[in-house]
Amino acid sequence: MRICVLGNQARAAFLFWRVLMLKMRAQGHSVVCLLPPGDEENESRIRALDVEIQHYRLDRKGINPARDALTFCDLKRFFGREKVDVLFAYTIKPVIYGCMAAKMSGVPHIYATITGLGYAFEADSPLKKMVHGLSILLYRTALAGIEGVFFQNRDDAELFRSQGILSANARVLFANGTGVDTARFAEQPMPDADGGLIFLLVGRLLEAKGIREYIEAARLVKADHPETVFQILGPREQGLGSIGEEEIASWARDGVVSYLGQTADVVPYVRACHVLVLPSWREGLPTCVMEAMSMGRASLVTDVPGCREVVVSGKNGLIVPVRDPAALAGAMKKFIDNPDIVTQMGIAGRKMAEEKYDADVVASGILSSMHITSLSSDEDNHDK
Repeated sequence: MRICVLGNQARAAFLFWRVLMLKMRAQGHSVVCLLPPGDEENESRIRALDVEIQHYRLDRKGINPARDALTFCDLKRFFGREKVDVLFAYTIKPVIYGCMAAKMSGVPHIYATITGLGYAFEADSPLKKMVHGLSILLYRTALAGIEGVFFQNRDDAELFRSQGILSANARVLFANGTGVDTARFAEQPMPDADGGLIFLLVGRLLEAKGIREYIEAARLVKADHPETVFQILGPREQGLGSIGEEEIASWARDGVVSYLGQTADVVPYVRACHVLVLPSWREGLPTCVMEAMSMGRASLVTDVPGCREVVVSGKNGLIVPVRDPAALAGAMKKFIDNPDIVTQMGIAGRKMAEEKYDADVVASGILSSMHITSLSSDEDNHDK
């Protein structure tokens, strides 16, 4: 089989779908990863997996219909030119325009993965409401008649059902996110806490990641515990809902949080922290939390879809109300006042990661749901 993995950036494709692509190749299938150009470093990493790279134009965050039309045309040309047996698309624009183009081009097996709803489903301003309405229409058109739709949490699946995006006979599938490589994200000893706890937020610099609530909570905590360290790790973003350069620069002037920039390897940063924080407004299934769990770190998240799927409050972390800096600060102080629970929750998180979120198990489940088996198995069955 020739399988197309369609994504919106090379970095995410490598970090989150590497194990799935490796498993496809190990089963003997040809894999092409279709991505926007401009990230040769991560494209080289993908090629090293024996995966082909091809390009298409994509404005990831914009809402310019002319640019989106170019995206659709590029995808339509690709599927018309290439003999693709299976499409596996993820993130909003690749799912919408990729599924539409693949259907029009006769791709026989089309699967979409809803990794999170993000800006298009916030609908808390006139512009967002307009984007929300358009997204529903586009999703409904794109997902109609395809072979399966993967969700990473049941809240998102129910929302798609309730808003009429999915037809009554749509094949709804579930996966535990992208999983986590529990060998690469091995359990790590907890750092010494005598100099103060270190809280780390890992995520793209978007308001919907709860960046501002995190900073306000840090101010509240530092008033009583000035030794506590607050860090943010993640790539800058542009467009709707992003955190601007001036605001990022202000963090250094204020000295409340340290912005660590972005990295291709979060392991050293997670190893150095005590608690992973994700005060997101909504998630698919947060990979950063699963990675931190795998490394034996406690988590602090908000009570929203995705986050509450991976954190059991009081077991492997704490859950607080969304968009509530005071509640977030209160949970941080609970960790500070009871440092033993940081270690206990980290141990519990590692066990959960091994049992439920191992990437190899997750990838096998996805391929099984797509009815993709090894070529040798297919040949054996045919001979019989």
